[in-house]
Amino acid sequence: MKNFLIIVCALAYTTVSAQSTEGPYNKGLESIKNEKFEEAVKWFAQVIEADPKNKMAYNQRGYAKNQLGDFYGAIGDYNFAVDLDSTFADALNNRGEAKFNLGDDYGSIEDFDRAVRHNNTMAEAYNNRGFAKYNVEDLQGALFDFSKAIELDADDADKYFNRAVIKAELEEYISAIDDYNKCISLDGKDPEAYSFRGVARYNLGQVEEALIDYNKAIEMDSEDPVKYENRALAKSALEDFEGALTDYDKSVELFPEDPDTYNLRGVIKFNLKNYEGALEDYGKAIGLDAYNPVYYDNRALAKASLEDFKGAVQDYSYSIELFPNDPETFHQRGLAKISLGNNYDGCLDLNTAVELGSEDAQSSIREHCK
Repeated sequence: MKNFLIIVCALAYTTVSAQSTEGPYNKGLESIKNEKFEEAVKWFAQVIEADPKNKMAYNQRGYAKNQLGDFYGAIGDYNFAVDLDSTFADALNNRGEAKFNLGDDYGSIEDFDRAVRHNNTMAEAYNNRGFAKYNVEDLQGALFDFSKAIELDADDADKYFNRAVIKAELEEYISAIDDYNKCISLDGKDPEAYSFRGVARYNLGQVEEALIDYNKAIEMDSEDPVKYENRALAKSALEDFEGALTDYDKSVELFPEDPDTYNLRGVIKFNLKNYEGALEDYGKAIGLDAYNPVYYDNRALAKASLEDFKGAVQDYSYSIELFPNDPETFHQRGLAKISLGNNYDGCLDLNTAVELGSEDAQSSIREHCK
């Protein structure tokens, strides 16, 4: 989701009336506008030295510190501002943002709650609270907050994007697509909106429409490996395995440390009957993540296809150690053991598969375990 890593404060550039502090204060605002945040901190320090009860100066200096990554320093300044005025909604919202940036989601929610209590028309406070609720997996709460933020600010494309992501996670894909459409109508230059809309369409089975969105997203951003991976999935669903392989190759080129991409590329190679190539990719996936049973299952299947049944049994056994409740893994290990001539142990595996709910294993028992 966009904007879910570091929240950037949107502060109103409010001037103060005190003659002695007006110059430095306005210079501080100008420094913020020009993104000279260290300079801004110094200007607001002058204001505070001359007027220690200037809540606006503390709030603005906190903002500058937040932009510099000094989140603790920012919180300190926001604390002073709130101590001076406990109903200061801007400072409460900004302190919530700093806490969010430190990973204190629950603490940030408390501040956002207070901010909207004192100013229930602050769209950014609802939006920010939506981010925090998303992080603590309160998806319904996040949906409410993003909807409220849109109600208060209906022309911000990002807010529709954020709500769409929540809806998609709640599997409300049709409604999510409506929000992505609105996001794109407001800002058609964001490749993420096309990419995420493609995912929603894919989940609805609208694979060809999803492919169009992925093409557009990649046209706008050709350096994101996830976009190629998503397009490869769509091409796979359309049985364009060669096209999918090309996209997985590009994804790996851009980011060679994702085990899932190697695994998925291995599946494509397997479907193209390139079993040795699939075996190599599954091995790379396991090298990056040795605790995913699916990778061992897939490598075992490739080994079995190459008639390396001993190696297949070994991989299925690794998979069972990691996840001992998958009936299909017992089923396939049983068949591999039978292929090695070990019918007794193989039939034990087939019976275990049946106990775990495999109907296919029942057919295998009738064929091999007489």
